[in-house]
Amino acid sequence: MSRPSISPLVFEPLYMERVWGGRRLESLFGKKLPPGKTIGESWEISDRPDAQSVVRQGPWRGTTLHELWVNQRAEIFGTGLPDSPRFPILAKLLDAREKLSLQVHPPAAIAESLGGESKSELWYFADADEGAEILAGLRAGVEPTRFERALEDGSVADLVPRLPVKTGDSFFVPSGRLHAIGGGNVIIEIQENSDTTYRVYDWDRMDATGKLRALHRSESMRAINFQDTDPQFVRAKGERLLDSPHFVVDRWELQAARPSSERPEFAIFVCLEGAVQCGEMVARGGDFFLVPASAAGSELQPVAGPGTLLRISLPVR
Repeated sequence: MSRPSISPLVFEPLYMERVWGGRRLESLFGKKLPPGKTIGESWEISDRPDAQSVVRQGPWRGTTLHELWVNQRAEIFGTGLPDSPRFPILAKLLDAREKLSLQVHPPAAIAESLGGESKSELWYFADADEGAEILAGLRAGVEPTRFERALEDGSVADLVPRLPVKTGDSFFVPSGRLHAIGGGNVIIEIQENSDTTYRVYDWDRMDATGKLRALHRSESMRAINFQDTDPQFVRAKGERLLDSPHFVVDRWELQAARPSSERPEFAIFVCLEGAVQCGEMVARGGDFFLVPASAAGSELQPVAGPGTLLRISLPVR
């Protein structure tokens, strides 16, 4: 007999040191970061072979996300789900103290031939400094030959549109879209369960040993969608931010109690502002939690004023 599910499930974050990272996840969200390290990413919901989310408390304490996906799939996640060997969503917090590399993730059609996995992702800008920006897509008319010349002479960033960002913006990065996150951005990233990134250009940045970081130009040239010009920010349709084949993301303004779902399905929530109670747990800014399918009627209750949440789920099949 399986143990009873609880509502919600909270996982231990996995902190990733990055050369471009900082400490704002600590000052902004109260994360208990390892001392003295520049933390670029906090993996909050992860079912990677080398990075497993583990339940923090309750009856499932110590159980990995992968174990739940394999052994309690219907109870925790519901039915009619993708036939995937691993939980198909990876959810993170990013602290870009400095700009990231100009990079691309391979489209599904060629990912396997490159030895990687496709990765489409949504960025929600939880906090953006004044003047913060991203680079994304290509300027109209940029051909692969011109792009390769720009890589050689160091002018490649001039071929990529720069988009100013502000707190509360959302931006979708489908596989194949060239992109770079600028410094001064703290981002909630919802993505396919993949860790494949090809660096195109890295601003001549050194790694911790004083060497130039590795680039992946041949893979990048195959992965970049050269027809992807002048992309735009996500335009919400009511509460819906994104309806993609990989995940669905809504933004809820919680004024009163509301059930996590009208159907027997799981949902991941990220608290953006205020405080929200679910069961005995109170989530505050930067907190992630998963409401199991078997507890889909659980109410989310704002505490001492309105609360704002992102809600992440899988497309209904």
